[in-house]
Amino acid sequence: MAARLKNLYDKEIAPALMKEFAYKNRMQVPQLTKVVINMGLGEAIQNPKAVEAAQAEVTTISGQKAVVTRARKSIATFKLRQGVPIGCMVTLRRDAMFEFVDRLLNVALPRVRDFRGVSPKAFDGKGNYSLGVREQIIFPEIDYDKVDKVRGMNVTFVTTARTDDECYALLKQFGMPFRK
Repeated sequence: MAARLKNLYDKEIAPALMKEFAYKNRMQVPQLTKVVINMGLGEAIQNPKAVEAAQAEVTTISGQKAVVTRARKSIATFKLRQGVPIGCMVTLRRDAMFEFVDRLLNVALPRVRDFRGVSPKAFDGKGNYSLGVREQIIFPEIDYDKVDKVRGMNVTFVTTARTDDECYALLKQFGMPFRK
């Protein structure tokens, strides 16, 4: 079963972007290539069990097993040693990516308290967009009673767009609620 957003992209979004940016070839149209969900844990140094809980939550949210990230180098002021687990991440591609983006835009983001839209300034200059989520409990898959601590996460949308304007247009077509 193909994802709903993938069909929407093929039938409506790609032709609209071709017209808007006057592309001559269908392969020039920007695409969403992957979505990376990252949860960094500052408290993991004192509490090693926090990494396991965070990994379980990210796995539940994404539907794909999360990988534990480790410190690349030691930093004495943060009491951090090289190789110590400090977070977890998962990279979603193809159908799993479209399913997650669909749930994020239509279910999770509307559940955020006092939500006025996402910042239109979080582009990296190369056609990618990063979004910070303050609490993991906005996802319906997470059972609020089993959460030991409310944690935030970063969601990065990696696209084939060459400019921020192309990426903005692509995400806007998907239904990303940008702030005015």
